[in-house]
Amino acid sequence: MQSTNGHGDLHLPIIDTSKTDFTTGQRLIDAASKWGFLYVRSGEINITPDIIDHIFTISKKFFQSPVKEKAECAVSVNNNWGWLGIHSEKLDVEHQKQGDFKEAINFGEFVNGKAQQPMPKSLAAHEAEIGQFAMRCNELCMKLLRLFACGLQIDEADGGESWFSSRHDPSKGPSGSVLRLLHYPAIETCEFLYDAAVDVRAGAHSDYGSITLLFQRPSQPGLEILTPESDWAPVPVFPAGTENDAFPPILVNIGDLLSYWTNGLLKSTVHRVVVPQGSGEDRYSIAYFCHPVDSVKLVSVPSELVDRRVDGSERAKENRNAEEPMTAEEHLKERLAATYGWAKE
Repeated sequence: MQSTNGHGDLHLPIIDTSKTDFTTGQRLIDAASKWGFLYVRSGEINITPDIIDHIFTISKKFFQSPVKEKAECAVSVNNNWGWLGIHSEKLDVEHQKQGDFKEAINFGEFVNGKAQQPMPKSLAAHEAEIGQFAMRCNELCMKLLRLFACGLQIDEADGGESWFSSRHDPSKGPSGSVLRLLHYPAIETCEFLYDAAVDVRAGAHSDYGSITLLFQRPSQPGLEILTPESDWAPVPVFPAGTENDAFPPILVNIGDLLSYWTNGLLKSTVHRVVVPQGSGEDRYSIAYFCHPVDSVKLVSVPSELVDRRVDGSERAKENRNAEEPMTAEEHLKERLAATYGWAKE
């Protein structure tokens, strides 16, 4: 599907996260409650443009390797780690005729710098670098989670600014956190049939976890979000004020779990990836999906701002009122089963 609406680029906020104070936390809450999306500049954190560019180079190397080689590390049933070929995912099950026009490779958590899954031949020499990048992404997410807790004014007796981050502490157990390298081939060179009227690079969906970090390449747009007015609006790779930056700022969006925890105060916004008009270029991106520890129960956040919410999502209300709230692992398995067509256990 190509972008055909006339909605102008969004003006999403760019947050300076160098200060970890209440004011910064408030700005994050304001952005996340209105849009569910915001930017942070990579120069303000421990992920430099050189590091990002290097991971993109590694990513391109992998996707250019033979299909047979990539397939040796394919995702298996009930496992979200490994390579996914074109059409493997169908993110918008209700509306898509066929799966997404993209391929990806998912890396689960690294332990002591080692992947807990088979490494493709083209990436084996880069295992430590990929693990280091995933760790830096996780560190940024933990920082953002502390800022969100600060902005929600969680009382120290209830966990304070550590309320979210303590539930994402890898020392407490495994999680569904995933580093994903993505490749959307140019439609003109793609071997699969493509119907521009209905097909899409990535179907409309919301993310499953707590926070997603998205790294993009210059001149490779395509991401759109569903606005509060129910219009599709393109998200600029370089928002106004960052055009002279060495690399695009990192796009951050809220996932379902953070929305549930806050009774819908923080928005998990529906988004998709389309083929921009006039673009015949491949699109590469990198996403880091931050999830809580598997055993964490999705209970309400002890915040007056959250308690005042009366119009949260129906599913959030159901979970809050459930005799036994679902865990992060149960939620993720349910969403993955729908995406990949796995049978429920």
